[in-house]
Amino acid sequence: MSALLEKSFFDRPVVAVARDLIGANLLFAGAGGRIVEVEAYDPTDPASHSFRGPTPRNRVMFGPPGHAYVYKIYGIHYCLNFVCQPGSAILIRALEPLEGLDIMRARRGGLADRQLCSGPGKLAQALGIDLEHDGLALDAPPFAISAAEGAHPIATGPRIGITKGAETPWRFVLAGSRFLSRPMAKVQPDL
Repeated sequence: MSALLEKSFFDRPVVAVARDLIGANLLFAGAGGRIVEVEAYDPTDPASHSFRGPTPRNRVMFGPPGHAYVYKIYGIHYCLNFVCQPGSAILIRALEPLEGLDIMRARRGGLADRQLCSGPGKLAQALGIDLEHDGLALDAPPFAISAAEGAHPIATGPRIGITKGAETPWRFVLAGSRFLSRPMAKVQPDL
């Protein structure tokens, strides 16, 4: 296993961090796997929670890099984000589940492994992440995030489920992964 990522890893432009997270290993209290899909958001982006400035909900986005920003969407699902530079965060959209499979299967109702973490709400449910984890440091338990090992192909395309800034190609995926939340509709070369 690679060395655990430190907070300084996240203190960079959000797009650079997003690319570097593809293939990294994310564990939360011993359950998790390889990150295969993320989306980047920064404060100049109309789709970002930080676009209109700090609020009680997004306050963690304006704090120090290397913390979890967790929010609830549609009143049902939790979403896990990694805070980068002020106002920037990366939504963790999908994992290839590798560790703690039994507990993730139990939390997700016995679904097939391919369906355990193939979307941000599914991922948070499988890992047991909720609002209690908002603001936690990413370089300390229950988190353990290690760098990607070796080179791997990354595909880039438009983000999913947003109306503002939808054309921004800040969705990054492990090319060819069968664990994505949704196939890439329009792939752009990763620059």
